[in-house]
Amino acid sequence: MLQVASDGARITGAVTTKWYGPVTMQNARVEDGVLTFEVRNLNDRANPTRTWTVRRTAAGVRLEGQLWESKIDAGGHRGSARDAEARAFRFQTLPAWAPVAQVPLAPTPPMGWSSWNKFADKIDDKTIRAMADAMVATGLRDAGYVYVNIDDGWQGTRGPDGQIRPNASFPDMKALADYVHSKGLKLGIYSSPGPRTCAGFEGSYGHVRQDAQTFADWGVDYLKYDLCSGEYFYADADTVKRSYAEMGAALQATGRPFVYSLCEYGRFDVGSWGREVGGHLWRTTGDITDDYATMARIGFEKNGKPGHTGPNGFNDPDMLELGNGGMSDAEYTTHMTLWALSAAPLLMGHDLRLTPPAILRLLENREVIAVDQDAKGVQGKAVRKDGALEIWAKPLADGAVALALFNRGETNAKIEARAADAGFGAIRSARDLWRGQAVGADALTFDVPAHGAVMLRVEGK
Repeated sequence: MLQVASDGARITGAVTTKWYGPVTMQNARVEDGVLTFEVRNLNDRANPTRTWTVRRTAAGVRLEGQLWESKIDAGGHRGSARDAEARAFRFQTLPAWAPVAQVPLAPTPPMGWSSWNKFADKIDDKTIRAMADAMVATGLRDAGYVYVNIDDGWQGTRGPDGQIRPNASFPDMKALADYVHSKGLKLGIYSSPGPRTCAGFEGSYGHVRQDAQTFADWGVDYLKYDLCSGEYFYADADTVKRSYAEMGAALQATGRPFVYSLCEYGRFDVGSWGREVGGHLWRTTGDITDDYATMARIGFEKNGKPGHTGPNGFNDPDMLELGNGGMSDAEYTTHMTLWALSAAPLLMGHDLRLTPPAILRLLENREVIAVDQDAKGVQGKAVRKDGALEIWAKPLADGAVALALFNRGETNAKIEARAADAGFGAIRSARDLWRGQAVGADALTFDVPAHGAVMLRVEGK
């Protein structure tokens, strides 16, 4: 709905959308018979505004523009005041700030699988069941991967009672949850505090408590709550924080335990308050993609402040891309090593039915998983850098230290691990976790391939 007014000197107005509610015109002007104006482009710092136009046509008017990823190209005609009232956006009021007591459901980083990286919103009941089957058949469940998470794309429409229904690809969510549970696994689902999800499906705006109860009634165990169109309503630290607290409280009010994943891309220092809204993990960055440059930038530079990570609350640098084919085995080794050293959630994102043997060995390495899942919950960090070479350390609960030797360069390189890297005066024993063998404490120089990594568990003396 387009509404425009003018007092002769100034043009004002707004475009009401299903995604973002009323989008206010900025700097509106008429040039050569075309109404041109800018709109706030969500929280995009690189492109803070976007230009829209309205042109006369034989049928009425044509509105064209873009907001974030959403392109608008729509025709319209003059309406009445009654039409405007019927189409008016119904704003919701956030509850006042109140902390949500965190339920300790994630003593170690969650492990499992999510649909988005491979399937985007092209998902269905059959595929989710197949992934659950594959997690069991491949041994991934027994290695610790237990969550089967349905990301964006499952939503249908709301009934007259406001209750969200899944779309035709998910005929019975309760039956699907029961099936996943029968495999010794847990089911996750996805929503947004905005009117629409990132893929344009129904969000939870105005239905937060209702959706939380629906998820509980279905038997869901995990919720990823993605800001998406909520960016247009909740654009500062206070409102974003309260919107996540609203869902955190709603989940707890159901009486069912939910692992709560906050996905607002690391804004407003989310790690400093994630636990206060009932969260167990919080994204530190935008979306990962299946290429070394993006994975490395996120993993080395956008993985959150280490002080925010610990039992029941973890920085989340996004899902794993292992198995999707965009990186080499050496690069996927770096990916898995970096996430394990960072105490990051390990959520796979490929078609589990097509896991290459080399990728399965990376994902199921119990010693590497043990580093990620260490009870101390420490996020490792760089302790020494030399150009493209980096050494990271992660203290473990039993007094040992995990060391990772990363070669971010374009050619093979020799990297030496030193006792001081682990905070020891000397090293008593060392084990190469990817090779699964002990190495001499006096022979800790390794040939590391370009974009590759070595991972050690060392004990001091």
